Amino acid sequence: MVRLLLWILMAGVGQNPAAQTHPFTVQDLVAVERLSSPQISPDGRWVVLTTTRADLDANRFRSDLLLVRSDGTGLRRLTTHPEDDSSPRWLPDGREVVFLSSRTGISQVWKIRIDGGEAQAVTNLPIDAGNLLASPDGTHVAFSADVFLDGTPLEKTQIRLDEIAKRKSSGQVYDRLFVRHWSTWNDGRRSHLFVMPIAGGKPVDVMAGMDADWPSKPFGGPDQAAFTPDSRGIVFSTRDVGVSEAWSTDFDLYVAPIDGSAPPRCLTDSNAAIDATPVFSPDGKQLAYLAMARPGYEADRLRILVRDWPDGADRVVAEKWDRSPSGIIWSGNSKELLAIAEDTGRQLLFAIDVKTSQVRTIVPDGWVQEAATAGDTIVYARSTLRSPAELFTVRLDGGGRRTITAVNQPLVDSTRMGQPEQFSFPGWNNETVYAWVVKPADFDPAKRYPISFWIHGGPQGSFGDSFHYRWNPQIHAGAGYAVVMVDFHGSTGYGQPFSDSIRGDWGGKPLEDLRKGLAAATKKYPWMDANRSAALGASFGGYMVNWIAGNWPDGFKCLVSHAGSLDERLGFFDTEEVWFPEWDHLGTPWENPQSYEKQNPINFVQNWKTPMLIIHGGRDFRVVDTQGLSTFTALQRRGVPSKLLHFPDEGHWIGKPHNMIQWQQTVLAWLDQWLTESKRP
Repeated sequence: MVRLLLWILMAGVGQNPAAQTHPFTVQDLVAVERLSSPQISPDGRWVVLTTTRADLDANRFRSDLLLVRSDGTGLRRLTTHPEDDSSPRWLPDGREVVFLSSRTGISQVWKIRIDGGEAQAVTNLPIDAGNLLASPDGTHVAFSADVFLDGTPLEKTQIRLDEIAKRKSSGQVYDRLFVRHWSTWNDGRRSHLFVMPIAGGKPVDVMAGMDADWPSKPFGGPDQAAFTPDSRGIVFSTRDVGVSEAWSTDFDLYVAPIDGSAPPRCLTDSNAAIDATPVFSPDGKQLAYLAMARPGYEADRLRILVRDWPDGADRVVAEKWDRSPSGIIWSGNSKELLAIAEDTGRQLLFAIDVKTSQVRTIVPDGWVQEAATAGDTIVYARSTLRSPAELFTVRLDGGGRRTITAVNQPLVDSTRMGQPEQFSFPGWNNETVYAWVVKPADFDPAKRYPISFWIHGGPQGSFGDSFHYRWNPQIHAGAGYAVVMVDFHGSTGYGQPFSDSIRGDWGGKPLEDLRKGLAAATKKYPWMDANRSAALGASFGGYMVNWIAGNWPDGFKCLVSHAGSLDERLGFFDTEEVWFPEWDHLGTPWENPQSYEKQNPINFVQNWKTPMLIIHGGRDFRVVDTQGLSTFTALQRRGVPSKLLHFPDEGHWIGKPHNMIQWQQTVLAWLDQWLTESKRP
């Protein structure tokens, strides 16, 4: 808290923060302003976005709206309410935005003029609204709301919830999965998509009759729906599969009239895998979306499909381009699609000609997170391993790149960070594997540094040139550690076969890559001390740490297992999205028990001897906390030095500011205990 206040005071009085720098810490990470949801005005003159900052007194993160001209001038806070304002969307005149705000105690739709004046409420619902969209003609808004499907009207949903809360009994009866998902229990409601006039009126449930959620939980957002070009309909992605929801990835696109006059009509019923992210071209003639080909596989390659609207046949664009876009938007000329996709340790912005499938790179570096367009101008958020996300603009031809925000520059200037470097080495089967090294913040080539060896989750995930807001290597670099991060087989951004290769082989290829990667790093960088290293991982990385404990027991001085699985067989029955283990372990435990047992950490506990710190959240329903408790029990019973850090109010991720600080400080103290002679205060 003291460091955060000091940084604010230095920035406020105009001092040079470089004159009083310090190594980057978790307090600095918590102090970062997180920029997101950039939206460019229809005339291309303004950009509105969300900024999220830590409120340490309330132990939460809160959001405001920022406004800046597209040339980078005139940056100001459009809203400054003590509650959250987020998710802005422009109205067609370019002088007003709608947004979500919890200023009345629950999240509702509001609007505000950019030239001044007070915000005005658009909705007055008894329950939260989320995932905001505005129609092309500016007459309607769409949003999500959680409702009962038994005929309880939206306006009486809160009354129903209050009645349930007053019951003497607390039992909840379930007759199908999901019972719980990600970090919340199912309370009998579904998240449905509603549309209503901005001028006022009754919200229309355009998903009435569907036993489905919009958007998909837990990671879906407003990019999973789009108003039709005439503003009379809306296209959305959802999964309506009945009792098989927990083991199905059959998401489809549906179109529904915004007045509810007809039920939703499926547009992609021929595909049993994921269909998502619908976007209409500016000229209204084409619909593009992303689709996977293999049912049950959430990390399959996302291909780009385009159809002439409304009744044209689908055609795949850039089929030979072996990358998987996480998002797409249309260029202003309706001839090219802009795609954000991982590529060899980075996440870049590409332009794809929808007729020729020619792919070209527009933003060739860093980690592009979001983008929006108006005419020939693209605005995007981008971070690197040394810089939090800021906003940039670039022309469609790739020229004229300009930085338009630098809200975190005072913090960056006041801290000393480690220099990142990417390297490659021959991994499993001598195939090329990439990794990142982040040098200690005050690097001296004459010194020898302990190693913090990170293992990413997923397993179909990736480290990259990104400023991560949880697992940020600069915290360890600032503490004097060399950070090594290997993108082992199974990682994303290196082609679909590389990602697919981990199926049925969680403990094989990845472990070999990690062994070879650490050896390659210590050989290439002689200032790394191979005798003082720790392995740390979360989710799949936590599984791998538990696997390392039994299958590479002499590899490290200590280990950190965060949200890691100990027993993959039991983990199938504990988790919620069972399509994931069914795919990666080649079936269910009763159909293919050997696949669950052959690389199961619990079968090698007898080899454990390396000191381990276990971290788990009590609301983690992806990898339940009993897996972490069981890991701690095994270590304690075997007499292996161990500690357990349990957060009863956190899920799979640690998200509250003070919990983040405790988490990172506990990890560093553990590494210091086993890798250094001094103790960190």
